[in-house]
Amino acid sequence: MITGASRGIGVGLAEGYAARGDSVIGTTRDGPHPLDVSNPERHAAFARSLEGQPVDLLICNAGVYLDKGARLEDGYPAAQWAESFAVNVTGVFLSIQTLLPNLRAAHGRIAIISSQMASTEHAPGGSYIYRASKAAVLNIGRNLASDLKADGIAVGIYHPGWVQTDMGGSAAAITVAESVRGLMARFDALDPGRTGVFETWDGRPHPY
Repeated sequence: MITGASRGIGVGLAEGYAARGDSVIGTTRDGPHPLDVSNPERHAAFARSLEGQPVDLLICNAGVYLDKGARLEDGYPAAQWAESFAVNVTGVFLSIQTLLPNLRAAHGRIAIISSQMASTEHAPGGSYIYRASKAAVLNIGRNLASDLKADGIAVGIYHPGWVQTDMGGSAAAITVAESVRGLMARFDALDPGRTGVFETWDGRPHPY
């Protein structure tokens, strides 16, 4: 299952898994598998639609970058903080929480798409809301890895690269296809012995 499968990396991942013969559920705000990750009622309804269906891999990909290019002097309004955290942080947690029975049924894996911008070691400034939200979801992933280890559920957190998407822009370093190939390899390698990792799309450990 892939959240945020309407564009960019989400679409690429859905196509990649379908091409190799996997059964894929890709959520979008409107479509065959509708899910607004910021809406708790939508999560509950979506979980009911999957009742009893094992999920062997949940990819928490849905996210927003609302403060791109904002100025410290007059940007970052409170409403932007609230919306960003509702999607990038609470939305990830609710996706995992409501699908725990499905993940437990498969001893599944959870892949959280964070960012290098989550790192506290690399702090060049700017994008305060996005950086804070991605740092928060990195923290959530690390703690979930501890709590879910006894269930045999592995959790990994990943930087997908600077990717040529609407969010990353046309000047970004890698294509969606390159990111997807790397991420799929990372997810395939995720197991309880590697739970809690924070890695780049190409397999390098990322500083926290």
